[in-house]
Amino acid sequence: MFSSIQKYILSHWSLFLVLFCFLLLGFGAFANSENLLPVSYTVGNRELPIYSVDTKEKKIALSFDAAWGNEDTAQILEILAKHDIHVTFFMTGGWVESYPEDVKAIAAAGHDLGNHSENHKEMSKLTSSEIEDELMSVHNKVKELTGKDMCLFRPPYGDYDNDLIKTADSLNYYTIQWSVDSLDWKNYGVDSIIKTVCEHKNMGNGAIILCHNGAKYTAQALDTMITRLKEAGYEFVPISELIYKENFHMDHTGKQIAD
Repeated sequence: MFSSIQKYILSHWSLFLVLFCFLLLGFGAFANSENLLPVSYTVGNRELPIYSVDTKEKKIALSFDAAWGNEDTAQILEILAKHDIHVTFFMTGGWVESYPEDVKAIAAAGHDLGNHSENHKEMSKLTSSEIEDELMSVHNKVKELTGKDMCLFRPPYGDYDNDLIKTADSLNYYTIQWSVDSLDWKNYGVDSIIKTVCEHKNMGNGAIILCHNGAKYTAQALDTMITRLKEAGYEFVPISELIYKENFHMDHTGKQIAD
């Protein structure tokens, strides 16, 4: 004979089953919440890209925008190898198509592969779908050449708006600017590049340096620039190692801060 409690359970088994399922779902949601990785690019009503990183370590990142020629790419790679440092190359789709062997060489040397859009357009003038096309076109080309998925994006001309940051984020891209501009594209000369970078007001822990391959004097200035910054105690790391990938927010200057 069933006890009264057993009879109650049997008569209400479906209710208990539903309650059990809810408990399982609730536990799963709680467990998954431990894996949530909150990030925020929002400051006020603006979405900001990463200009620099807040860190107590004396680490900086050197980056090159590759959109035009490749006359000095091999020389740049040799200098980087000599100093045993890794950097980040942001490449346009046209550059990837024109110089596939250079893309492979950059990847083989252990440098970051970064996305600089397909056509080097002003991204704030594009729709979300056009932005997605600009990013994923290069992404797929680089993936086919190297087998690597890129996650770093630098907008051409440094041009961005809220929609760009949000769209890039939805595609698993961190939008990267810079805090130290070498101005190498102005062709002021070797000494100008070295002084501009090494004595820049924003040179410090977590700085991101902007250079270009294909500029007239960059390769000539690179060895001395790296040497001086190393002598000042800085360690060069690729942007992928400098930035926080999760649990961060931005301040009003575009500095990325860990939560």
